[in-house]
Parts: sequence; C-alpha cells; structure tokens
Amino acid sequence: MVVNCRFRSIRNCIAVMLCLGAGAVPALAAETLRIGLQSTGTFAWQLDVIRRHGLADRAGLNLKISEYASPDAGKLALNSGSVDLAIVDWLWVARARALGAKLLFYPYSSAVGAVMVKDNSPVRGIDDIKGRVLAVAGGPLDKSWLIVQAAAARRGIDLKRDATLEYGAPPLIYEKLQQGEAEASLNFWNFCARLEAQGYRRILDVRDAEAALGVREPVALIGYVFSEQFAAVHKSEIDRFIAAAREANDIMLRSDEEWDALRPLMKAEDDRTFVAYRDRTREGIPQRSIAAEQADARALFRARASAGGEDLVGPSQELDSKLYYQPASRGD
Repeated sequence: MVVNCRFRSIRNCIAVMLCLGAGAVPALAAETLRIGLQSTGTFAWQLDVIRRHGLADRAGLNLKISEYASPDAGKLALNSGSVDLAIVDWLWVARARALGAKLLFYPYSSAVGAVMVKDNSPVRGIDDIKGRVLAVAGGPLDKSWLIVQAAAARRGIDLKRDATLEYGAPPLIYEKLQQGEAEASLNFWNFCARLEAQGYRRILDVRDAEAALGVREPVALIGYVFSEQFAAVHKSEIDRFIAAAREANDIMLRSDEEWDALRPLMKAEDDRTFVAYRDRTREGIPQRSIAAEQADARALFRARASAGGEDLVGPSQELDSKLYYQPASRGD
C-alpha cells in the first residue's frame, strides 16, 4: 500500500505517521477516522503518544488529521462534515444540542485557564476589571468565558457591560496581554502556564469560578465531539479510538520519560513551563465516571442558564441527558 501524504508542520507529520500504520492488524483493513486538530492545542500531544506506541494501528484505525487555527474552525469543520471528530468545548456542544444539533460529547480534559494580569498590575480581583480592557480567547461563546461571566454575575458584576472586551485566537490574546494592549486576559490553560512562568499572576481561576457556581469537582470542559449520525454508523471506530486515547492517557500519567519524548512538540520555552504543561495536563485527564461528570455538568448548565438565559444556552434550561456518549467497551 502506498500512502501519499503532504505535510507543512509538526502536527501534519503526526498525521502522516498515523496514516502509515505498521501493519499491526494485518487481517483487518484500517478504517479511516477524520480528526480535526487545533494547531495550538494539546490534542497533538495525545495523538503523538498514540502514534509512537502504535495504538491506532492496534485498533485498526487510520487517523487522518486536519489542522485548523482556532476552536471556531473546528466547530465549523464538524458542522460541515469535513471531519468526523474534533476537540470542542462542552458548553458550545450543550447549547448546539439544545438548538437541535445532534452532537455527542466524550470528556477529554478538565484543564482550564484563568484571568491573568501582569505581576505589577493594579488589578487584584475580578471586581477591578471594570473599565479596563479584557481580552478573551475563543470567542463570545467560549466555555471558560461563559463560566467566568456567570461567576462574576453572582457578585453583581456584568463583565460584558463593565469591561471593554476583545476576542481572538489564543496566541493573539497571549500577545495582547504581553504587549499591554489588554490589561487582563482570559486564555486557555497552556497559555496561562506560559504566562505564569514569566511572572504573570492569576486573579480568577476558571476552576474557582466553577466552584462558585456549585460544581463539586472539575468538569471536563473540552471533549471529543462527533455527530449522532456518525456514531450510529461508526460506533466501533469511535469506541476503538476512545480506548486508544485512554491508553495514551495512562501512559502520560505514569511515565515521565514519555514527556521527555513529547517535549519537542510542546515547545516549552524553559523547564518551568515544561513542568507546568506536564503537570496541568495530568491534572486535567478525566478519571471519573460519565455519571459523575453529568451530575456536575447539570449544575453548571443550570447556573449558566440562570445567568445568561436563552442567548447563551439555547431554549433548554436543563442539560440534555443524551449529550454524553457512552462507549460500549466500558459502561461508565
């Protein structure tokens, strides 16, 4: 079999290697699963573990990777059917499902970001954001932004009204804070880790905002997302991919050497950033049952519905009980 793959980046190299396959399942022709990969996300790290350990090959899967620049591009790719599966935030999927989109969600990570400021900033808490520029990664319906808004609203603060908001892709928001174009930023956790290594500080962690909304344990706010229609026809492929992803997570949890192998892909500027990336990724790996995830997710959705209404969560005030995907291989 000849595979013709072109690549322009490290992550596209992952796609090529995953396409090649080592023939570990000679009796079974590999089935293709089209995956959307955000270029600045951490999903590439898990895919690299899957590649180097031959987990997709053993599962009889050919993972075809499409790279995109922003979370919104991944959502568009899912909606258009150009990818079968992508990492997307939970609140967006919940809202889309409430509006009629038949999407399913399986937890990927509970790692979350924070509202960050420079160390010498006079901003000490979320109350001090009033009248200042707040840069937000991921757009107006980003999961962390919706949670931060809801937590602030419980303290009588309307961030959409009281602050000047600027939205953009995570790298842009990172630069805006560094260059002084924004006095605070809400960014994804890996960009926050880089900022912390440079002496920036957190004024509100998204996990603390979750707790203020009644969540007992961190909810996986990003996950593997795919359509019900695709799952109905390709359940075996999805279940095999999830099993491979779980195995990759186990390797990442137990092996420090694995992170040494991942380091070139992580692009950590120094040892402190590298350790922060590794430890926060491990902290975010889901290890509880789907039922437990759903229980806290319901509380979070109700809080979001109460604070933002239909504009933010769609017409439903309750989380759809069918949102979470249940793999056949493990009924949790």
